[in-house]
Amino acid sequence: MDDSGVNTRAASDELDRRLILLLQANARESTATLARKLGVARTTVVARLARLEASGRIVGYTARLGGSEAGRSVQAFVGITVSPKAGREVVKRLSALPELRQLASVSGEFDYMALLSADTTARLDALLDEIGEIDGVLRTNSSVVLALRVDRQT
Repeated sequence: MDDSGVNTRAASDELDRRLILLLQANARESTATLARKLGVARTTVVARLARLEASGRIVGYTARLGGSEAGRSVQAFVGITVSPKAGREVVKRLSALPELRQLASVSGEFDYMALLSADTTARLDALLDEIGEIDGVLRTNSSVVLALRVDRQT
């Protein structure tokens, strides 16, 4: 707390949270605009961004496709079961696939859950074959995304 009784750490965490939310909505927003929206100095925003990047809370900035561009891809969730001790090499090989959007280690029936995005069903089919041929992959189970009902990723 500072001399006025305000919890400065909580205020700091809240400012970081609001900054991250603004960046998730529009990562191209200028620091001056972010500062104006947050009610702080531009130098404060620059310093916060540097700290968030250095700490690993912000690891990159990206472009999201919308409208017809986003609808041109075929997406699938793929459950992947691997043999014991093969996980590290399987993750390395999967990471090399440009169509891999997300990879999570999960509990339950599978060891990993991958989200793939391919231009065509033929490319998706080829990707699934490639994944199945990776040494250490024992089994896969795929579910093609038919429609996205809720998307809160920004």
